[in-house]
Amino acid sequence: MQAYKLALPATVIAALAAALINTGALAAQQTPPALARAVDAGVKVVKQFPAPSGLTGWVLAQGARHSLVYTTADGKTLVAGALIDERGQNLSAQHEDMYIPQPDFGAAFAQLEKSAFIAEGSLKNPKSVIYAFVDPNCPYCHFMWRAVQPYEAAGLQVRWIPVATLGPTSMPKAIEVLAAPDKTAAFRRMEGNHGKPWKPDAGKTEQSHPSVAASIRRNGELMEAFGIAGTPGVVWRDKQGKVQVKGGMPRLSELPSITGLPEQPVTDPALAKFK
Repeated sequence: MQAYKLALPATVIAALAAALINTGALAAQQTPPALARAVDAGVKVVKQFPAPSGLTGWVLAQGARHSLVYTTADGKTLVAGALIDERGQNLSAQHEDMYIPQPDFGAAFAQLEKSAFIAEGSLKNPKSVIYAFVDPNCPYCHFMWRAVQPYEAAGLQVRWIPVATLGPTSMPKAIEVLAAPDKTAAFRRMEGNHGKPWKPDAGKTEQSHPSVAASIRRNGELMEAFGIAGTPGVVWRDKQGKVQVKGGMPRLSELPSITGLPEQPVTDPALAKFK
């Protein structure tokens, strides 16, 4: 089950909150007041289903992202988040498996293999390969870079895919890496200097490297195709060959399943909060 399915996009939350303040007229006969404004804002109702305690479940979609919410019997109140019954069962997780469409990332993964990335770790005959969308200014991307170093030493290859989403310096920093003669060395230098003062390279701009800048924008579009809302975002094939997606900084306990490698000791004290 994909970790991102329970995440409700901010735009959806805003639309739903507005609906709770002013229920207004129904967008359609079967649409309850609590969902009317969201539907008017472009959120698509994929499916409705009966839920316990008189609730009605709704599968919503905005682009490639799906969300699960519930409304009360009068249709005026919306419930978002995990629905737990008296036995402690997570009904929302069960409903996800039953009603949320499973995405097919096969075509996007084929594009991923052709994207502009920086390979790091075991470059020859790696034991496993993962892809990670990163922004040069993202602190959690930096933590992930530090966390996978022991796995890279154990045979992992990480293909870092730069995007520019976190401010005006993200693009020039990403260009500096992708336009460098040695991309891996430039990427490691960037991560090693993360958080330190940065002076832009006058020769590495969008104007001087338009094709590199275009590839970084395409990387951002590809990240959206996987339903990843922010960095870091990890994509990999599991042992059964199925494409898996993880948005956000993984817990250290998740790294063995993501990398397909035995658990490696991660002793960096800065990563203790991710255990």
